[in-house]
Amino acid sequence: MSETELTQAKLFDVFSNARRRRTVQFLNQQGGSCDLAPLVEHVAAWENDTDPDDVTRTQRRRVYISLYQTHLPMLEDHGIVDWDPEGHEIELLPNAERFEPYLGRALESQHAWHRFYATAIALGVVAFGLSWLSVGPLTSGLAPIVALALCVVVFSLSVAQHVSRRPDVDLLRGFASR
Repeated sequence: MSETELTQAKLFDVFSNARRRRTVQFLNQQGGSCDLAPLVEHVAAWENDTDPDDVTRTQRRRVYISLYQTHLPMLEDHGIVDWDPEGHEIELLPNAERFEPYLGRALESQHAWHRFYATAIALGVVAFGLSWLSVGPLTSGLAPIVALALCVVVFSLSVAQHVSRRPDVDLLRGFASR
């Protein structure tokens, strides 16, 4: 299939499966080519949220069969990879950067933003409650300031999350991958 035939709808269809997305991401990490065995180990470990050394034979076989019979042939049919079923060699074809918007960010670098939000809200609710009850140095007059500060913190977290997920912005990449 030629590159001009890869419409946005077809690319969405191809990359609608996590194993195909993960395959292309892994090939990118490996410099564009790899053998089937390390790919199978990596995908099975990712799917089972475990270390590649801890992947069972059953988990490996399940991933191997689906990659071999379904996903790699589909990626090859769409001109995304060159797949040699007999030699088990997989090579990412040129123009891989074209697929980046369909792959999303690398899964390992995604940050658990929900924890930041939960922490900010919990601290804000506690501070607001203490100021409303006039406990300690916090008085009820400070309640609106605490509420405003909480809104600013949540808004700042929202902006930071949005910016960190944009592939064209490097500003918060180091922060988001921690």
